Amino acid sequence: MSDSAQQLRILFAGTPDFAATNLQALLDAGHHVIGVYTQPDRPAGRGRKLTPSPVKKVALEHDLPVYQPVNFKQDEDRQQLAALNADLMIVVAYGLLLPPAVLDAPRLGCINVHASLLPRWRGAAPIHRALLAGDSETGVTIMQMDAGLDTGEMLLKKACPITTTDTSGELHDRLAAIGATALLESLPAIADQSIPREVQDDSLACYAHKLEKAEGEIDWSKPATEIARQIRGLSPWPVAFTSLNRETLRVWYADVSNEQSTAKPGTVIGTDKHAIIVACGSGAVRLLKIQLPGSKAMDTSAVLNSKKELFTHGTELGQS
Repeated sequence: MSDSAQQLRILFAGTPDFAATNLQALLDAGHHVIGVYTQPDRPAGRGRKLTPSPVKKVALEHDLPVYQPVNFKQDEDRQQLAALNADLMIVVAYGLLLPPAVLDAPRLGCINVHASLLPRWRGAAPIHRALLAGDSETGVTIMQMDAGLDTGEMLLKKACPITTTDTSGELHDRLAAIGATALLESLPAIADQSIPREVQDDSLACYAHKLEKAEGEIDWSKPATEIARQIRGLSPWPVAFTSLNRETLRVWYADVSNEQSTAKPGTVIGTDKHAIIVACGSGAVRLLKIQLPGSKAMDTSAVLNSKKELFTHGTELGQS
């Protein structure tokens, strides 16, 4: 690591696991993190107990000061950040829009680790949207932040293929590791202000809307490739679903079947040792991991061992 990068006074702002991976990488590499911003503790679990974010947990493990403003609308929060006299602020999935006063406070401004090959997917859910759209690759962009939403100059990009078996969860974990590597690689040139900067082409941008639970409902009239992608793209959250005997059946994993059928979309057309095969608008999908009402998610093979009668040939899914 260059001396200039090691001497940077770094503020880190982030909230979920993706961000925690990047914070841990900074600390492991010996960077000087002077404070950590993260969202306020949220209720979680059945008891709705206030729970710290993954980033806060890492910060506390390393005895770092933690700041949790609700937003930066209060003068005192902006002044507190400015008083920390940071050289650079690294923002990773923080979940708050930063006002110009915050973006301009550190000497070198704020950079962002964004889980997309910008400008392809700007916004809240780039990992999921890339997979749901059928993109063949995605990646991570290190970006100089400006007042827009993921519109700043690009400093470094690293690509990552999307396979035909990836879930959003698997892609998330790969991109978190790639993001941490890219961040560490970019810091020396950011520190001495020699890093190349590339302006984004706004005409190539898509907006990665935040996921809604309602997007999980499976429309069996769609093609099998699209349905399989939806199921994988929404795993492990919010999880795709359909109805079985007027109850919710959640589908965690599926692939495309070789079987062809003229059956009504949503009809079970067979089972094998590992899967329930369901007709779609075109083609069919194999449901490989499902969750029955009141149960936990299980490999379909285990469900068929005990509840095969629920999925006899001709059973219709999606009938409310």
